[in-house]
Amino acid sequence: MDVATVQRRLWEQAPESVGAMLTARIAQTPDLIAFSHPDRDENWHDLTWTQTGELVFALAAALLSVGLEDEDRVAIASITRLEWIIADYAIACAACASTTVYPNTAADDVHWILSDSGAKLVFAENAAQVAKVVAQPDLEDTIKTIVVFDGPSDGGRVIAWEDFLERGRAYLKDHPDCVNQAISRTHKDTLSSLIYTSGTTGRPKGVRLNHGAWAYLAVSVELIQLVGEADTAFLWLPLSHVFGKSMLAFQLRLGFRSAVDGRIDRIVDNLSIINPTFMCGAPRIFEKVRAAALTGDTSRGLKGQLARWAFATGYKTVDRRLAGEKLPPGLAAQYAVADKLVFSRLRAKMGSHLRFMISGSAKLSPQVQRWFYAAGITIIEGYGCTETSAVSFVDHHRHPTLGSLGPAIPGLEAEIAADGEIWLRGPTVMTGYHNAPEATAEVLDADGWFHTGDIGHLDPDGNLFITDRKKDLLKTSGGKYVAPAKVEGAIMANVPYVSQAVAVGDGHKYVAALLVLDREALMRWGRNHGQPDASYAELSQLPAIRRSIDRFMARANRRLDHWETVKQYAILDHELTVDAGGVTANLKIRRDFVIAAHRELVESLFEGEA
Repeated sequence: MDVATVQRRLWEQAPESVGAMLTARIAQTPDLIAFSHPDRDENWHDLTWTQTGELVFALAAALLSVGLEDEDRVAIASITRLEWIIADYAIACAACASTTVYPNTAADDVHWILSDSGAKLVFAENAAQVAKVVAQPDLEDTIKTIVVFDGPSDGGRVIAWEDFLERGRAYLKDHPDCVNQAISRTHKDTLSSLIYTSGTTGRPKGVRLNHGAWAYLAVSVELIQLVGEADTAFLWLPLSHVFGKSMLAFQLRLGFRSAVDGRIDRIVDNLSIINPTFMCGAPRIFEKVRAAALTGDTSRGLKGQLARWAFATGYKTVDRRLAGEKLPPGLAAQYAVADKLVFSRLRAKMGSHLRFMISGSAKLSPQVQRWFYAAGITIIEGYGCTETSAVSFVDHHRHPTLGSLGPAIPGLEAEIAADGEIWLRGPTVMTGYHNAPEATAEVLDADGWFHTGDIGHLDPDGNLFITDRKKDLLKTSGGKYVAPAKVEGAIMANVPYVSQAVAVGDGHKYVAALLVLDREALMRWGRNHGQPDASYAELSQLPAIRRSIDRFMARANRRLDHWETVKQYAILDHELTVDAGGVTANLKIRRDFVIAAHRELVESLFEGEA
């Protein structure tokens, strides 16, 4: 069956809206646990689909009670937590459209997003998020209500979460059909979400995604059979980002349970509490786990020797296991010992029921992926972007192709342009950027193809491999093109102390890099080497650290072609942060900003090239 036929049939099968998916899920599995979440005392509580529906309908009624109309925008500014999800579902059931705001977004960008989207109500996590709204007098005429998750009502614009819910329950009692009527008015072409891109350059742009995009994505991924009702997801991803938000659509269609807690510092502890069967994350999470294992206390002495033997054994099994071959008896016995003594302990830290993990948002180093697979932990990759509802390609944990992003989801058309750019077309593609027709025309052509800006290729099986962002490719003075992501990936996979890397060298004879060290690993090094009181800045510039990085950098360079190798590098004495502008709200490095901010340092790396 050709792709166009699959797309047409799936589109016909897709529910009309997010609200329709929710009501269908409640009808199918009313008593199954939908969500688990912690309270302030770290006690976890469960919510069935029926209980979820009751909260969502009450909140949707509250939205309707304040006079919101179809496709009116409602913003959510909060970390990932249960209230975020209930609010998002309620917005959909009230026929409104959600506008996402990262909680660490600066006040001026919050003002831009709320103004550009035309938001009429804001769900704010706490007083800090409320302050960003009330500090803008020109928003008073448009945003009449601010609902705060953690905080009291003030008798004016700000109303507490529980008070707003009570208002909705009262309204629902007097208008029992109001939410169902709103759901019935919502169709596939109704605006569902305005998700503002993280803005690596310029102002964030609002990506318009209709209900049909989420519904089609859900039914398409259902065919792949990655997960089902018996699964448990650990949902910590920022729901302000499209990757996290897509999980809400999948859950409605597939019915799995989500344990929800967006606090980054609780990820490791929560894994052993939740025991998820799968988890999604960005590459940095997996790189950090590996780096901790390579630089921690178990990396030295007898434990270190045992770990190195175990992984050497594990690597010998990778290709055979990927091919579905039976291991030779001797290797099987060695792997069993390695698993019992080393790998099982690593897996235990990640939850005893974990089947696989999904990496997205950026390219995962194949070397890191292979390291985990050697230990019996499968990480698959997916590819997509905000403009394509997050998931366009995804590998499968039952038969992974390491290094690839898997095949396109069913019914999505994919094409590689003459210059290697990936083009996509289908129901998951945005309708355009909000209030930005010129920007829309730059990426959406007249035939409906979305030009992703990413360079890649498809193998004979249709698996996608990404090279880099089209605009980020470096061209050396010798005429060689270099993909920064490949260089940075090699550094991240082979230099365990590095947490961020920026490859530079456009127009120069060779490639250089700016490095940022992992704070936790660096401070641990200081304690282990008699400098417990030294600051991060002081430790990062020590000659001993430089010598250690030199050794690892040599290993990284062996993974690169000769024209890609890093000849010079500088270690920054500070981390790249959102507040300072070095990274976006979802922690992507703003390359142009970082290079410009360290212009003199970058230029010094090329002083000897003439």
